[in-house]
Amino acid sequence: MDTMAQRYALLEPDITVYGPQDDNVRPAVVLFHGCGGMRPHVHLYAQAVALTGVRAYVVDSFKPRGWDRNFAVSLICTGAVLQGYERAGDALSVLHGLKQSGRVDMDKVILAGFSHGGWSIMDLMTSPLNKPGNVKITDPDPRLVDRLRGLYLVYPYINFPARSNTSKWRHIPKTFVVLANRDHLTPIRHSQKVFGRLKAQGVDVTTLVLDASHAFDEEDNKGLIMQYDPAVMQASLEGLLSFVAERFELA
Repeated sequence: MDTMAQRYALLEPDITVYGPQDDNVRPAVVLFHGCGGMRPHVHLYAQAVALTGVRAYVVDSFKPRGWDRNFAVSLICTGAVLQGYERAGDALSVLHGLKQSGRVDMDKVILAGFSHGGWSIMDLMTSPLNKPGNVKITDPDPRLVDRLRGLYLVYPYINFPARSNTSKWRHIPKTFVVLANRDHLTPIRHSQKVFGRLKAQGVDVTTLVLDASHAFDEEDNKGLIMQYDPAVMQASLEGLLSFVAERFELA
């Protein structure tokens, strides 16, 4: 296990930052890719966010660990390595690093996750973060998560063994979820059941259901199970921009 500082030191060299390069304190959106590793569409979302004057941080969880796409698809997408609860420590540690940078308004941070990235963020919400070892971090700080302004989750993986299936959220930032009605990894009815339960718990959740497959925003997906759809991606992207404008109170 790492400290938050150690985990951030591992990840920081492979974090891509979009937006103003000054030292002014600004809101931030932090984006986490899916199980197949970094893909171009994650950067497209970040670049769009940056046009609003908000900084966007794209976190590569795999490259710093020496994992390529073949490794990711064969071992991470199958759940053998780095499940959501473990990767949740990445999200927490990046929040720590951004706070230490002095360039981010920590009361105006949105975490965004795609598929496995969404799973990891949701697992972070289930952890009390009050003792060593939570999310595989020796010094977790729940205050970093409790200050979050929101979560933006795109076709999040919430099938077994995602912890939101059985655990309540200990932290409840406002959440916007983009669901694909033909998602083969987490059936739409299951996703709606999970988020319905979270709503009943008191989480402010908005869902946008799109007529699409899982990973609809990856151009390489041209098969029958996962299929790229630029119009659907545009709807998802506009959802993120609207959420950012609302949560950060942009003029």
